Amino acid sequence: MADEINTLEDLKDAVTDNIGAVQGVETEMTPREPVRDDLGRSYATGKRKDAIARVWIKPGSGKVTVNGKPQNDYFARPVLQMILAQPFSITGTEGQFDVTATVKGGGLSGQAGAVKHGVSKALQLYDPSLRGALKAAGFLTRDSRVVERKKYGKAKARKSFQFSKR
Repeated sequence: MADEINTLEDLKDAVTDNIGAVQGVETEMTPREPVRDDLGRSYATGKRKDAIARVWIKPGSGKVTVNGKPQNDYFARPVLQMILAQPFSITGTEGQFDVTATVKGGGLSGQAGAVKHGVSKALQLYDPSLRGALKAAGFLTRDSRVVERKKYGKAKARKSFQFSKR
């Protein structure tokens, strides 16, 4: 060994010298670039249960359209409307983006979750500085819980038929 490491200072120097020597690894983090199409929109796909939502966002007045209908008509329950508003309230961008979404599959609750997931992903693509807040709130993670399948010999996934001893 040409360079003996006897003290902590020698170890520190050796480590800082070799950090840049690792091949294939960039030492500086490159900032994320915004991803937008020719019309200034960002696109993302959101999923929840069996629902799949295709979401486009662009700067605007805060109008949300789902399957060609206004948000209040498609998601009539206030809870579902609140779910759609969460990504904007977390990032502080209420009323700044117009959302156009097409969603299919599943029920209303799953569809609202899918649109929320798609909006969150599209927001972080449009403005990468919002990624930290969305990730901390857990909105960028796909909720992978789905309905458990029915098993043979059972009434439902786990429910058994009534047991008769005699």
